[in-house]
This record gives sequence, C-alpha cells and structure tokens, in this order.
Amino acid sequence: MEKPTFKEALKFWTKLGFISFGGPAGQVAIMHEFLVDKKKWISDSKFLHALNYCMVLPGPEAQQLATYIGWMLHGTMGGLAAGILFVLPSLFILLGLSAIYVSFGNLPWVFAIFSGLKPAVIAIVILALIKIGKKSLLSPFHYFIAFAAFICIFFFNIPFPIIIVGAIITTTICRQFFPTFFDLSINKTAQKEIDEKEFYINKHTITPNIGFKPTRFWKQVSVGVLLWSIPLVAFYFLTSDFEFWKKLSLFFTQAAFVTFGGAYAVLPYVAQVSVEKFNWLTNLQMIDGLALGETTPGPLIMVLVFVGFMAGHNHFGNSVAMGSLGLLTTTFYTFLPCFLFILVGAPIIERTQENKRVKEILALVTAAVVGVILNLTMYLGQAVIFPKDFSFAGLDHITLGWTIISFLAMYRFKTGMLTWIGISAVFGLAYYLITH
Repeated sequence: MEKPTFKEALKFWTKLGFISFGGPAGQVAIMHEFLVDKKKWISDSKFLHALNYCMVLPGPEAQQLATYIGWMLHGTMGGLAAGILFVLPSLFILLGLSAIYVSFGNLPWVFAIFSGLKPAVIAIVILALIKIGKKSLLSPFHYFIAFAAFICIFFFNIPFPIIIVGAIITTTICRQFFPTFFDLSINKTAQKEIDEKEFYINKHTITPNIGFKPTRFWKQVSVGVLLWSIPLVAFYFLTSDFEFWKKLSLFFTQAAFVTFGGAYAVLPYVAQVSVEKFNWLTNLQMIDGLALGETTPGPLIMVLVFVGFMAGHNHFGNSVAMGSLGLLTTTFYTFLPCFLFILVGAPIIERTQENKRVKEILALVTAAVVGVILNLTMYLGQAVIFPKDFSFAGLDHITLGWTIISFLAMYRFKTGMLTWIGISAVFGLAYYLITH
C-alpha cells in the first residue's frame, strides 16, 4: 500500500467534517469504514491503539482520533488539517444557525428536519456501538468489564474518570492473579493481525522521532501556552470589557480539561455554571442549543460554542457580532487543549505500541468505554423516543418506527449513512407538512 498524498487525505478530512453525524460512536465508525476497510491507510490494530489513547483523554475522542491519524499519515501538518477540518464545517453551520436563532426565533420547518434526523442518528449510534463492540470485546473478561462500566454509570452515576481508573486497577490485579484472562484476547488479536502488511500504516510501521524528548516536549507546550495567551492579550488591549472575555476564556479552557467521557459528561456542569452562575443564557436556550448541536455534524462538544455565542450576544445587548466573537473564542479555547494532547502525546504513546502491559490496559479501557457508550445510547434514545416521560403514554411511535427503519436500512440493506441522513431530513419535513 502506497502512502496516500496529502491532497487525498485533505479531501477525506473535509468530507468527514460535513458527514460526521452520530456523535463519537458514529464518527469513529465512519473513519473506520473509510480509513481501515475501504482505503487501508491504517490497520485495525493501529486504529484501535490510537482510539484507546484518545478515549482516556479529556475532550472529543473522535476529533482527537482524526488528529492522531492525520499526524501518523502526514506529521504535524496532517494532524492540524484533520483536527481543524473535523470542526470547521459544524462551526460555520452552528454560527449560521445561532444567528438565525437569535434573529428570527424558532423556525418550525428547521426543527421538523431535525426531528427526522434524530431517530436516524440513534440508529447510527447503535450500529457504531455494535461495530466497536465486535472490535474491542475480545474475551468474556472484556464483556465483564464493559457490563460493569455500564452498571457503574447507568445505575450509580459514577464519573467516567473513576470508571477508567477502576478498569486500570482491575486489569493490573487480574493480570497478576489471572493471566489466562488476557491470553484469550491476545490470541484473538493475533488471528486478526495476519494481513497487517496490506495496510500503509500497520503494527510493523516504524514511526520516526517517537518517544519522550524533553526539548520537543517543552517547545510544544510553550507554543501551546503562547497561543492560549494571544487572544487574552488582544482582549485586554482591544475591548472595553476584559473581565467578560477573561471569564469566558478561563471557563471554557477549564471545561476542555474536564470533558472525560465526552460531551454528555461535561454538559450538566457547563449548563449549571453558564445558566445559574454567569447568567449567560436561559435554561430553555441551553436546551435549544443542545438540539442544534445534536443534529449538526462534528463533535457534540460544539454545543459549548452555542453557549459562547449566547454569552456574547446577551452580554453585549443582543449583538450578533459579539455573539460571533464569543462563539469563535469558545471554539479556540475548547479545542486548543485537544491538539496539544495529541501533538505532544502521540509521539510518546506510539512507543508503547508493542508494550504488552500497556496494550492490555488500553484494551480494557476500550472495553469499559463500550459500556459507557451503551449508557449514552440509552440516554439519547430515551430523550428522542420518550420526549415527555419514560412510559408507554410518553412513547413517540413515529420516532420509534423511524429509528427501527433507519437501523434496518443501514444494517440490513447497507444504505450509506449520508444517503440515509438526507432521506431522514426529507422525512422529517414531509411529516411536519402533512401534520400541520
């Protein structure tokens, strides 16, 4: 397999930014289908190794995975291109929708389209859950860890970082006393790696300049700190209300560092602080923002940029220009740490590819994440299929029916995701026009 050109990769990363519906599970599935199954740019073992690392980081794992793979293909420029293009389309879409939202109020036909998309998104997430489960649940012990993680988060609301730490401790103990648990997964993995050489990047690929190098590490961290400081310095000298911009910048930087477990883990915290403490927007506006974020491409953490837009808009007397500046500022401070984690950490983590102990720990982390994704699937499904209350009376039969049809269309009849998203949007609009 020859190295893909930067132009070829750029074409895919641009396309991915526009079709990355379905949250992290759906986005990872799209990348796996194209990069591993179709193009063979990266092998399954390397893809899962990168995914395992991104799963334990704060921030949107799918965006960080794209950055990681972009870095492996074309270095720092490849990583920046993949990560930025993953976010850019949803940034402009949300900027446009936010401006329409505050200028013209709720548009019924827009939300009618969204209502058609939501069940399709649920089906995409379920498909992705099945696919990731097949790849990462390699033994009964992995299934046990996934089930335990689901129980912890669903019934006991245990925070995601604690579940990850628990999985690592469990792995360490079981590796010491029950090594046969891991022999099963290693044997299965070995069977899957027979055709590694078909892929451009595979487990035998030697990546140059990997490992911990102090000079490079501190240079990258210094560049990150400098980039973080530039907007704050500009706000200090160029705006009349520096306190607002400082508060916005510090808050979303902090949020970026605590987003373990994806957007749904941090959204309650962001909502509580931005609504109740800072009064940047109302509860209803927060819910509307979540609806916009759920039905646009890109990571769900993009909901935070809607909060930034509303903060600037409401603080500066309903100014769309200040709202737009708030949105761009929020985007910058939310995603800067994501790039730093990958571009600083990827060369170090690559050294661990053949470390048996690290591989086992990361494999168990992925198994735990499968349980967490199952919880998120149920959370999303309940919100969409039971919009009023979780009872038979509160069941939305149309949404449930379209979710089942969407699942069958993509799973049984192999309809493309993008095609089905378009069909679902038309369905949502048609249903609204018929019933109104």
